[in-house]
Amino acid sequence: MTEETNQFQAIYVPKFDGDYDHWCLLMENLLISKELWRVIEEGYKEPVDESTMTETERVNLNALKLQDLKARNYLFQSIDKHILKTITQKKTSKQIWDAMKMKCQGNARVKRAQLQRLRRDYETLGMKSGESVTAYFGRIMVVANDMRNCGEDMPDVKIVEKILRTLTENFIPVVCSIEESKDLDTLSVDELQSSLLVHEQKLLKRRASVKDRT
Repeated sequence: MTEETNQFQAIYVPKFDGDYDHWCLLMENLLISKELWRVIEEGYKEPVDESTMTETERVNLNALKLQDLKARNYLFQSIDKHILKTITQKKTSKQIWDAMKMKCQGNARVKRAQLQRLRRDYETLGMKSGESVTAYFGRIMVVANDMRNCGEDMPDVKIVEKILRTLTENFIPVVCSIEESKDLDTLSVDELQSSLLVHEQKLLKRRASVKDRT
């Protein structure tokens, strides 16, 4: 394959998917590899009067304009049109890059604050006296899924261990049985719920039987 053909090969441009930190890392690497990072980092300004510029200054300015055009082209390919519409007033690649940073890092700060609140909520969760297994699992999963949506790593094993620690005393026998007989690393949340529902039904039948005898 000739060098000329290589130059026209399609270049992979990472698409912004909402994960700003990951996108920023990939785009920075791409722009550096294309020797375009300078216009992102430093930017450039149009001279007020080009007639006073020397020939060397004109050549340098035209080179910066071309670099900026190439960098903007990569950014336009990478950023969704709905986001681009919110930053259409940004004329240079540096302005577009800085606008994305402000927009997304601001959102990231909000997400981090939300995640901290969810972590506190998750830590304080515990099964209430008289609460059903289904209701408690529902409360746990709402918070766990919200944490996942904020980027928190929430594997099933973490949720399973949390539930086993925070059940009411009525479930102590079945908790001991599960911990002794099951591999918690592979036990899914659904499997745990199924086992606890069986135990809950036994408890309810026992209580109903005692009530009938009194």
